[in-house]
Amino acid sequence: MDSCPCTAPSARRAERRRRAAGSVALLLAAGLTAGCGVRLEAPPPAEPVPDALEVVRRTAVSDALLVADRAELALESVPVAQERMITELSRVAADSRTQATELGGVYDSGLAVDDPSVSPAGSPSQEIAEVPDVVQALVDAAARSRTAAGSTTDGPMARLLASVGAAQTVSAGRLADLADVAGPEPVDAQVPEPTGEGRAAEPGSPSGSGTPTPEQSEDAPTQDAPSEGADGESPDPDGQEDGVVPEGLTAKELSSLVVTEDSAGYAMRLRAAIADGSLRDRLLARTRAHGDRARGWAEVAGTQDTAQDPRRAAYAVPRVAEENDKALVRTLEDGLATDYATLVARTAPGTRMVLVDLLVDSAVALDDWGAEPAPFPGLPEQAGDDAG
Repeated sequence: MDSCPCTAPSARRAERRRRAAGSVALLLAAGLTAGCGVRLEAPPPAEPVPDALEVVRRTAVSDALLVADRAELALESVPVAQERMITELSRVAADSRTQATELGGVYDSGLAVDDPSVSPAGSPSQEIAEVPDVVQALVDAAARSRTAAGSTTDGPMARLLASVGAAQTVSAGRLADLADVAGPEPVDAQVPEPTGEGRAAEPGSPSGSGTPTPEQSEDAPTQDAPSEGADGESPDPDGQEDGVVPEGLTAKELSSLVVTEDSAGYAMRLRAAIADGSLRDRLLARTRAHGDRARGWAEVAGTQDTAQDPRRAAYAVPRVAEENDKALVRTLEDGLATDYATLVARTAPGTRMVLVDLLVDSAVALDDWGAEPAPFPGLPEQAGDDAG
């Protein structure tokens, strides 16, 4: 018996619906699979954005490595007969790489950077260099290190940058003298004058004088505590000026500076009294410089011409081998360099430039009086590495 003709169209329509539903399911499955692939894809990793302190650090590292590269390139053009120049360039290159390492080295995020025009130090590559190029690189690096040391809010980094800048200044001067080219401008390190009676006025002081009260501890800062920005720099790094009294120095630290500067001048004055010729003139020049600084710090402390003035009529003179005048000066200047480097780390950004400059001045004096150049003047903890 034949099937009922009225049911055939319904069966065909049901079959078509089943086929259509299957096709839709397949399409949905394919779409979902493709969608999962899109969601699983992530953007390529990007270099993290450095904060201001990291920018300062990277710049110092880049400067040090650029100096090292140029010194090594300059060595290739120096005649073998110029032994002193070869020795000096080799030392500059080695010290600069040591400085870069101590500053933390080149940042490596692990991400590949394909840019052949940039050297590992982050500076444009250079195939040739001569001694004047090295001198200029040192002068530029020293200037940036000095500025960064004055503005960064990280105390230990400021101390390290100040020391590196001092070493770069010394190296620039030594190379410039050997090559008979212009060297760095002399640093005019002057103790700033206080703004009121006694040492610098503190905000809110009704008399304009910051003279310590009897209740104030000698270990308490004589200025406001160092201010720190969220990004690792001084809130107003461009507003820093030479001639500003450092904020954060305690009365005890100021008294120590007065005594240290005054005793250095006293010791040199005694040696000048028994010296003659150019040596006597040089000793007297340093005597006057240290005497002026002792007086300046006493004015900042508010103890000048008072019963609290820590200066004395005489001091014990450090004993040095063979009663050597140059060795005595080196001993005194090395102690001052260490003191000023320490205080750079303890004082407020934007106000410590005089301390940075006084560290540079002592480092230059050490070189003038025959000290072996060091990659980190004023940092005694690095002395063992320097010797090695």
